[in-house]
Amino acid sequence: MASDLRNRLRAGFRWTDAGPGTDLLVSDRSGWWRDPFVLEGLGPGLAGLFPEATPTVVVSPEVTGFLIGPLVARALGVGFVEVYRAGVRRPIAEPMTWAEVPADHRGDAQHLGVRTRLITETDRVLVVDDWAATGAQARGVHALVATLGATTVGTAVIVDECQPAVAAELGIRGLLTGEDLS
Repeated sequence: MASDLRNRLRAGFRWTDAGPGTDLLVSDRSGWWRDPFVLEGLGPGLAGLFPEATPTVVVSPEVTGFLIGPLVARALGVGFVEVYRAGVRRPIAEPMTWAEVPADHRGDAQHLGVRTRLITETDRVLVVDDWAATGAQARGVHALVATLGATTVGTAVIVDECQPAVAAELGIRGLLTGEDLS
């Protein structure tokens, strides 16, 4: 099943041209969300990257994390907590814990936050996201988890493009590498 999922992820992905005046290619993951096999397999596939872990909650950043995080949480039989980006919407009307994210793959700094009451000192957190290019966003989520006294058991991503030292530091494991999508 894992190799079938990887093959479907590769088949459902494409690079698109950002338009005239640039040689930038943009990742198009829309084929993943259109494929029911991928949607069915992502939760168990990402959860399976950490067979030795016993998370109590899955934590994922918006936007794509709000789609795949619950799939992984369901596969593990645990709950899900959203991580919000500051400035994307109106403030949430309850206590939040925030962490600054170093420059991401675009060079932008961000602030990520969670509802403080949803992560406790007894939680074992699996961080889930679609893509890790620099590890900056995962690092920010790990900081949030540590601030709240919980333990991070790893970071599961669909695509891992991080440098090996960064992936080791943040416990990042992916279903695919960037080279798989070249």
